[in-house]
Amino acid sequence: MNQPLPDLTPQPLGAAPNPAARTQRQPEASGDDGFVLPGTKARLTMRDRTSLLATIRTRLAARQGFALATLNLDHLVKLRRDTAFAGAYGAHDLVTADGNPVVWLSALAGERVALVPGADLIGDLAAIAAADGTAIALIGSTSDALAAAATRLTAIHPGLQVALTLAPTPSFDPTGPEADEVIAEIGASGASLVILALGAPKQERFAARARKALPHCGFASLGAALDFAAGHRARAPRVLRHLALEWAWRLALEPKRLIGRYLECAALLPRLTLAAVAARPGSRAVTRTEK
Repeated sequence: MNQPLPDLTPQPLGAAPNPAARTQRQPEASGDDGFVLPGTKARLTMRDRTSLLATIRTRLAARQGFALATLNLDHLVKLRRDTAFAGAYGAHDLVTADGNPVVWLSALAGERVALVPGADLIGDLAAIAAADGTAIALIGSTSDALAAAATRLTAIHPGLQVALTLAPTPSFDPTGPEADEVIAEIGASGASLVILALGAPKQERFAARARKALPHCGFASLGAALDFAAGHRARAPRVLRHLALEWAWRLALEPKRLIGRYLECAALLPRLTLAAVAARPGSRAVTRTEK
C-alpha cells in the first residue's frame, strides 16, 4: 500500500529545510571551499541550503556540471573502509550535511553548517528545473516508484520536463557495462539534471564517473528521496524530525536492514566526537599540536 505523499513544494530560500532546523540559526552563504570534517577525509563544501541552491542554479544556467553528495554518518562509516567510495566522494564538489550528527560534529569543531537533507532537496531541484526549463532524469529505485515520482513532481511543478526515468538492475555496477548504457541514455535524453537514487556507495561512484562523461550535467545523489516523492516509503512525522529522531523511525520500519548499519554508526561517533573537540580552535589538543 502506498504511503501518504510528502510535501514536495519548495520552501522560500533562507527558510529551514525541515522542522529539525528551526532551532538552529541558519548560517550565511559562504564563498569558501568548506572544511574537512575532523577525523575524516570528507570535505563539506556547502554550508547551507541557500548557497547550495544558488550554486546549482548558476551551474545549470552555464551548462557547468556538478556532483552533489549528502553526507551522513553511514557515509562516514563506509568512507573509512571503501577506497573507491572515498575516491568518488572526493570528486564531488557540492557536499552538504545530511544528518544531525554531521551538523553537531561540525559545531563541536567550530564550524557552522545547516542541516540539508537530501529528501528535502528533491522539491527544490524540481522547482529550479521547472523555472529554468532544465530537463531532468530520474535514475534508480524501481520503475513503479520512478513513474509515480515523475507524476507527482510534474503535477506540483508545472513545466517540469522529465526526459528520462530509468531503474537499473539490482546488480548494477557503477563501473560496468550497464553503467555505460545508462550514461549513454542520459546523454541522449537531453537531461541536464540527474537525480540518483541508487543507494550509497553506488550512486556516488556512478555520479563521479558519469560527470566526466557528461560534463554539462549535474548529478544529485539523493538516496531514498525518489521513493519518498513517489509515496512508496514514508518519512518520519515532523515531530520526530524536529526532535532529531528520524533515525529511530527508520529503524522501527526496517530493523533487520538497518540495525547493523546503526550499530556501526554508533561505534564510530565517539571517535569523531573526540576528533571534533580536539580540532576546535583554541582547544588544548590543537595548541599542543601547533607547538
